[in-house]
Amino acid sequence: MALSEEEIRQLASELWDAERRSAPISPISRRYPHADIDDAYLVQQEGIRLRCADEGDAVRGHKVGLTARVMQQQIGVDRPDFGHLLASMFHPEGEPLPIGSLIAPRVEPELAFVLDAPLEGPGVTVADVLAATAFVMPALEIIDSRIEDWQIGIVDTVADNASSARVVLGGKRTPIDALDPRLIGVVLRRNGEIVETGASGAVLGNPAQAVAWLANVVANNGVVLRPGDVIMPGTCTRAVELKPGDTVRADFEHLGHVGVSFSAARDGEVAA
Repeated sequence: MALSEEEIRQLASELWDAERRSAPISPISRRYPHADIDDAYLVQQEGIRLRCADEGDAVRGHKVGLTARVMQQQIGVDRPDFGHLLASMFHPEGEPLPIGSLIAPRVEPELAFVLDAPLEGPGVTVADVLAATAFVMPALEIIDSRIEDWQIGIVDTVADNASSARVVLGGKRTPIDALDPRLIGVVLRRNGEIVETGASGAVLGNPAQAVAWLANVVANNGVVLRPGDVIMPGTCTRAVELKPGDTVRADFEHLGHVGVSFSAARDGEVAA
């Protein structure tokens, strides 16, 4: 561990304050060039502890990020990462999503896995993931960076809870055994215009492989993926920038669609 316990607490507090004030901080990797990915996960864990303590939030699942080559190239990293999904991040599909509290939001289409059995690493396989999955759903992840201008490396995004912000789940549940999770095409539209297309196989060859990777990695911290957890395995397209007034819809083969509009309101305000 290159960072001291005090530095870890300070960075977690900075990121939590940046999120509440919608005011980004300078890159951590620039200020602490000696920090490594293990330090970054300790900052992330402390940040989640703060959010749950201060706001009474709760972990509802996890996300895997940077699983597709297009996203690694877009962000400038070369490995996956993971973050926590908190109850406060989930937004109903039918209501405008206020993004006035976010800093520089982007949207990604993903195939969400919902578990009905625990996944405990190490040694979790794709077969284990398929056996433990109750159903999958079309989903949109809205990512955001509390780091200035998305100037992030792997340490920055991991410390920042893998750039997590919001999740919108579609209304259709599909049993995992009714489809091949490697062969799902997706079309992402913003304001009716196609902005990205992709296929689920771009996510580590199989989104279920990303879930297995997650179960095995979090096991190092004694974490077990639990029944009811929502697992976001990563996007198969580039992330698309958002602004108030935009409407986004993702159409997934075999799964249906998910869509949401975005308002300029801040959290807790009524959308205009």
